[in-house]
Amino acid sequence: MTVTASDAGESLVTYELQGDVAILGLNRPEKRNAISDRFVEAIHDAVMRAQREAKAGLIHGHGKHFCAGLDLGEHSEKPLIDAVLGSRRWHAVFGAIERGTIPWVSAITGAAVGGGFELAASTQIRVADETAFFALPEGQRGIFVGGGGSVRISRLIGPARMQDMMLTGRVLTATEMEAWGGVSYPVPAGKAMERGLEIAARMAQNAPFTNYAVINALPRIADMSSEDGLFAESMVASLATQTEDAKERLRAFLEKRADKVQAPK
Repeated sequence: MTVTASDAGESLVTYELQGDVAILGLNRPEKRNAISDRFVEAIHDAVMRAQREAKAGLIHGHGKHFCAGLDLGEHSEKPLIDAVLGSRRWHAVFGAIERGTIPWVSAITGAAVGGGFELAASTQIRVADETAFFALPEGQRGIFVGGGGSVRISRLIGPARMQDMMLTGRVLTATEMEAWGGVSYPVPAGKAMERGLEIAARMAQNAPFTNYAVINALPRIADMSSEDGLFAESMVASLATQTEDAKERLRAFLEKRADKVQAPK
């Protein structure tokens, strides 16, 4: 099933449900999928639908590029208050991906630049093929990250490396970004969608409560002191074992109906 989220006749985000995985396609290839305010709202609508209908999600870009970031033409004309409110809207929409109800994979090809990297950073898993490149050119544009990058990207790769990218305009490959912690799985050219779908389908098989806890508890525990984090962990772990899903999965393992973990091949 494939549908589109449309605005003013433009299909900004495509939506496909493949089994338990919702596939969202950024669909503005002539602009390298640069994000406008209308685009943000189309992403929001598609993410909300995915949370109702799917158990995991994948975001990719139509055309050669994942997302080249902010639509600078639109941004340059905004009054100050509109710019602030627009940034806060990006935070809310990307926050629904980062700390929503289902896990997300981004399948990255070509540009993941500025706001595109910020969008990818809001997903739990980032798969990038050999064509992918990452940049934060805000320093050269005279602006600053506004889609959550100062928090999300900084926590992925570290503030010093983010400063390097913003101050110098440094551009990194998928392999280089994996070494920095910003890419989860580097893959050959043309394989990002295939690998991303495999990962999303696997995550969709997990217990829903555990997925929710991984998405929402782990980042909050990371913000806590050690003792507070350990206490929160005990609470979440205890709640997880009380779900009927967990009880059945544990029975299946104990009764040898579920496979043991094996060493990688």
